[in-house]
Amino acid sequence: MAKRDPNVTARNKSIAAMKNELRDLQSKVFPEIGIHSEQSLNAYIGSKADKFIDLKNEIISTPEQYIHCWLSGMEAASKTYEQEIKKHLKNPKNINFKKYVFLFLKRSFLKHYNELHKKRPSLKDAEIWFGVNDAHYGLFVTPRWNGVSWENDKSEIRAAKFTYWTIGHVMQSGLCIPDENDKYSFTKIEDYLDFFKAQVRLTKSTYQIEIAKRYIEYVLASDKPHDIPLLIPEIRYDGSGRKHVYRLDFMVINPFTMEKIGFEISPWSTHGKLSGKHKTLIELNEEAKSNFEKEMKKIRAYFKKYTVPIFHFSDSDLVDLDGVWDEIKDYLDPGVPPKQLEMSMFSEYFGGC
Repeated sequence: MAKRDPNVTARNKSIAAMKNELRDLQSKVFPEIGIHSEQSLNAYIGSKADKFIDLKNEIISTPEQYIHCWLSGMEAASKTYEQEIKKHLKNPKNINFKKYVFLFLKRSFLKHYNELHKKRPSLKDAEIWFGVNDAHYGLFVTPRWNGVSWENDKSEIRAAKFTYWTIGHVMQSGLCIPDENDKYSFTKIEDYLDFFKAQVRLTKSTYQIEIAKRYIEYVLASDKPHDIPLLIPEIRYDGSGRKHVYRLDFMVINPFTMEKIGFEISPWSTHGKLSGKHKTLIELNEEAKSNFEKEMKKIRAYFKKYTVPIFHFSDSDLVDLDGVWDEIKDYLDPGVPPKQLEMSMFSEYFGGC
């Protein structure tokens, strides 16, 4: 049996204790604001969270920060229309209601801590399409078929329990098939790795296939394969359409910072080779210029759309594929996750306060 996280245990104890404190206050709160049931009172306060706080994007690490965001949002909203709850909080006679709101907001933060404290992808960055020609698939955070196409369930992005853009992510969400209410799902990590290998083989690039082999070995050798960032092959610049402008050989997204890095395998034979035997020097220079400009447009396009810098590996790099892999592998170690709220330590010293 997996060892329970002491921080989770301490957090749950705090939530339970706060629930009892809130109930003890309720009989004094009801007459102050004219609400006379626990359900109505809690809904009255709780319904304001998504109005006062940008819950889809705000990263909140402490109860105090959550309360500050809530109050700031209330103040901002009151400039547009009158906030009844603000009037109640400003009333000096409503001492118990003030205590209740403060405690309720602290409890709300602890209940939703796992969702609030980690960085989340924005809605526009929560959808990626990859693959060659007609063999392409969508990776979403919270995929939902809307009757016509795939989209993310916006309300659930922050609640996703997996670590974004990792092996665990694709195992949980599966891969969406374009234009169909159907997905590829994987029951074992080995199943996904077989799919990944097949996808890369479609590129017919021996270099990409060799990189893919090394990635598969890396995942299978890991003690925590679910936490390894995906090496996403053949990222499409322009989404799910069968016709596409550019593809990027590989991309990795840091699951904690959401920073992206691209890898382009650029041997001369495919990215710069000049054609024709009887061209003039001027014609050859024009062709070389065109090849170069195409690569530069691709780099600028990806950076503009995804803010992704790209590493290019040319012929001199590809002589040593192990060296290329070592550079890519550095980005498969995303660092440490955001620091957890040390509730167990807090309870140890101040639990009786």
